[in-house]
Parts: sequence; structure tokens; C-alpha cells
Amino acid sequence: KRGHRMKVLVHDGLGIWLCARRLEQGKFHWAQVHQGESMAISPEQLQALIQGLPWQRIGRQQVVTML
Repeated sequence: KRGHRMKVLVHDGLGIWLCARRLEQGKFHWAQVHQGESMAISPEQLQALIQGLPWQRIGRQQVVTML
């Protein structure tokens, strides 16, 4: 769809909460996963995804480093 809204369920050890995020400009950089498939991302990649950054480039030997 539009690609500028996201909802994430987060388990913090005590319960589950719903986090909603909407970008005013641009779109989230979604992974290309086929229906029925899943993928794992690191906490740093999730943080970058929520911020609207190119999360695929987070990590070792990549372009973006989270501070």
C-alpha cells in the first residue's frame, strides 16, 4: 500500500504493547519477503526501520552505523 505506516507488537518481558509509527515524508524500506515467509532482523535493524532508515545497510561492513 502506501508504505508510510507501521505497527509493531513488542514483548518487553512484562507484557505486549503496540507501537505505531507514521512517516510524514518518504516510505519505510520494506524487505522483499514472499507470502508465508519470515525473516529475522537485529535490534539495530528494527530501530533503523522504525526511524525510516535503510535498515538493510545496518551492521558489519555496511554503510550505516547506529550510534
